[in-house]
Amino acid sequence: MTPLKSLTLTELLERSLSQFSSRPVFGDTEGKFLTYQDLRYRIQEVKTLLRHHGIIKGDRVAILGENQINWGVTYLAVTTMGAVAVPILPDFHASAIGHIIRHSESKLVFVSNKLAGKIEDLTGVVQIFMDSFKVKPAGSFMEGFIHSGETKLSHLKEKAMKWMGKTRSEVDPDDLAVIIYTSGTTGHSKGVMLSHENLVFDVLKTLELVSIVPGDRFLSILPLAHTYECTLGFLSPVAHGACIYYLDKPPTAAVLVPAMAKVKPTVMLSVPLVIEKMYKLRILPKLTGNFLIRRLYPFAPVRKLLNKAAGKKLLETFGGHLKMFCIGGAGLASDVELFLREARFPYAIGYGLTETAPLVAGTDPAGTRYKSTGKPLNGMQIRISNPHPVTGEGEIWIKAPNVMKGYYRDPQKTAEVMTADGWFKSGDLGVFDKDGYLYIKGRLKNMILGPSGENIYPEEIEAVLNEFEWILESLVYEEAGQLSARVYLNYEVIDEELRKHPNRSEQESRRIILDFLESVKTDTNNKVSRFARLSKIIEQTEPFEKTPTQKIKRYLYT
Repeated sequence: MTPLKSLTLTELLERSLSQFSSRPVFGDTEGKFLTYQDLRYRIQEVKTLLRHHGIIKGDRVAILGENQINWGVTYLAVTTMGAVAVPILPDFHASAIGHIIRHSESKLVFVSNKLAGKIEDLTGVVQIFMDSFKVKPAGSFMEGFIHSGETKLSHLKEKAMKWMGKTRSEVDPDDLAVIIYTSGTTGHSKGVMLSHENLVFDVLKTLELVSIVPGDRFLSILPLAHTYECTLGFLSPVAHGACIYYLDKPPTAAVLVPAMAKVKPTVMLSVPLVIEKMYKLRILPKLTGNFLIRRLYPFAPVRKLLNKAAGKKLLETFGGHLKMFCIGGAGLASDVELFLREARFPYAIGYGLTETAPLVAGTDPAGTRYKSTGKPLNGMQIRISNPHPVTGEGEIWIKAPNVMKGYYRDPQKTAEVMTADGWFKSGDLGVFDKDGYLYIKGRLKNMILGPSGENIYPEEIEAVLNEFEWILESLVYEEAGQLSARVYLNYEVIDEELRKHPNRSEQESRRIILDFLESVKTDTNNKVSRFARLSKIIEQTEPFEKTPTQKIKRYLYT
């Protein structure tokens, strides 16, 4: 690949448009696609539209839409002309969307037809339908008058910039490229400011770790408005001439399986919950459905043979051409990872945060190590701050060119996580092994102090709970000085088991579930340290509310 003249999205895109012009870049499962050459023309059209509405370098432009071809066109048009993209997650509530548009001071918003109802009328903010790039008419004479005045002012600013020698086409590595509003497990949404250098540096270092080549096919199932999908599942394949396919419906099993058969993806990005649910709801019941096999499955030699056979079928389900299934955004359940290893499924693990654009550590499928998130990427410094004298565990600090510029309009929160010499305090707890592999222990804010000062990581207890076949998800928390757990059960498997005994009363069936919870508590307490034992387990009757990367929003339950 030709080296980039500068670490900007403008240079990254131009290199790909020149080198891969005839190759497909975006497609869908219905057969529509754009080539890199088509993308060049489409981006120019959108840039012309943006300039017509007075958007110049540095202006914020919001993007609200489900994954689709025009989402990528919009993002690249906005960022490569020097404006700042503000991607908004489609699942955000209408009030949160309005707050983000106002807080980011966005002058224009691209919105898909499906989500247009989530945007209230915002005076002075132009709305353009992403599906067709048609402008929504002004709601009133006054709104149109205000927008006309702002457009004229923007054109005057642009002329002044050109007069001073700074043209609108010049984009510098340190220029702000995106503001991404997170919705984390703590309930506080912050606007993470990422520069062109932040994003492009992360893309280049990711491509040193994993192999992406022209002809690779990505199937996108995570929201593009999240940094994980945007950097690794969008910018990285674009940088190396690959093609990305988008679904026109949410990625349920009924939609995903036929899509994989059509696209035959070579690379996919996922959060742990996707593969964990597939394992617990589809794979494990088949592996242990027979009474004899159920009894033999716990024995390692038998389990490995069965898992290897299941792995071949799983690859066929994914289209038969998968070379890399990337997992990130949260911790992967240990029993599911063990299955993937023994199934010889080509999974890869990564660790990062929105604030780091996002990837800072990871592996390719050949380099995975059980329960580890991999080694730091080249050019990224990771250290463990204030490590425990015995375990070596401590907060993960990161220093690298992909660390954010700060939180938008929030210097106080920025100062809380950034040191004077440029280290970012991740809030995650981790430890390195002797070979330099990083292991994530949990979130610093989630850590519970034991009765004698012990550090208790709820994520480690949850990992034990989640290994039980009847448990899909769990949450461990402190209550009145003791540890409790909420568990969301695998009702599909439970109902199938209960149907085998139709004469049981509802009360008897309920007793079976209560006895199961009691046995889970006993078994779990036998596997964890004395100070980490559970006092009670409560059935969570509805799925836990989650963040876009499918982490449970703990603040709602603790």
